[in-house]
Amino acid sequence: MRIGLVAGPWIPVPPPTYGGTERVVDTLARGFAESGHEVMLAASSDSRCPVRLVPGMRTSDPRELGFTLSELSHVVRAYEGLRDVDIIHDHTLAGPLCRCGPSGVPVVTTIHGPLTPSAKDVYRAIGRTASIISISRDQASRVPGLPVRAVIHHGIDLSSVPVGTGQGGYVCFVGRMSPDKGVLEAIRIARQAGVPLRIATKIREPEEIQYFEEVIKPILGPNEDVTGEVDNAEKYHLMGEALAFLNPIQWSEPFGLVMIEALATGTPVLGTPFGSAPEIVSDGITGYLASTDKLAAMIPAAADLSRAQCRARVEQHFSAERMVADHLRLFANLIEEQRGAESPA
Repeated sequence: MRIGLVAGPWIPVPPPTYGGTERVVDTLARGFAESGHEVMLAASSDSRCPVRLVPGMRTSDPRELGFTLSELSHVVRAYEGLRDVDIIHDHTLAGPLCRCGPSGVPVVTTIHGPLTPSAKDVYRAIGRTASIISISRDQASRVPGLPVRAVIHHGIDLSSVPVGTGQGGYVCFVGRMSPDKGVLEAIRIARQAGVPLRIATKIREPEEIQYFEEVIKPILGPNEDVTGEVDNAEKYHLMGEALAFLNPIQWSEPFGLVMIEALATGTPVLGTPFGSAPEIVSDGITGYLASTDKLAAMIPAAADLSRAQCRARVEQHFSAERMVADHLRLFANLIEEQRGAESPA
């Protein structure tokens, strides 16, 4: 197959630090190429993914993240450069909506974000002309009647993730500096348990900076260590040496890439049972899911869980190989359907 991939214009593929969607696109691009397919990637011009990049792309100012005009300009260029592919897998919002792709080429899009009321309207419109992939069953259930073609969980390249010892004597939190992510709850959980907390967090957007300065920074104590964004090696070491990974999210998160990353390092996850968490964490085996007020008491039990089983859970269900294979099966079916529709009766 000749597969075209479209990522956003603001963050390179792969991302140097923060960038969950871009990390997924990078894993897919590499996996498709390793499976023998021809891959073209339309992404920001500073991307370093080792596949063929669509020429003439630009990098948008990160401060314009989410700006409509930046994304529209980007996808117009992307689709112009993907005229000769068999299928386009678009990870933007504007691309599959503006329908500027070549005639007769199936377009697939993945829903990476929350299905807010506005997003529901957009994806209903997209569903008329493009096939939709959801990243969790919980996410797919949020819009009754939305024509979700497949639910495909994210996967990660395990070859780059070492298994840690879990002997660091601390719990950790990795995520955006946002109330939704539960960093305040993580601090309370660790304090209640009397365990040090290490936090690696993205504090880049104005609302993230404001939340940190006004809510989190004033309450930090000697047992909380806060660092900024970290690269993969630092992140996996931080996770792998932790007694447990705290993920007390306060919203229905569509997926949770950090959870499978933590499990891949052998570290159990302690979190709230919202969104996709029950699809990722096997309660009592690879972690525990409960209300925030109960999680502190569960840290000792989580630390005693089998780190080998945590790793095995990811190997069996959340590997890059499984994610790539799921996509390739869907792509082959969609291409066959398109060719059948174009054939004379």
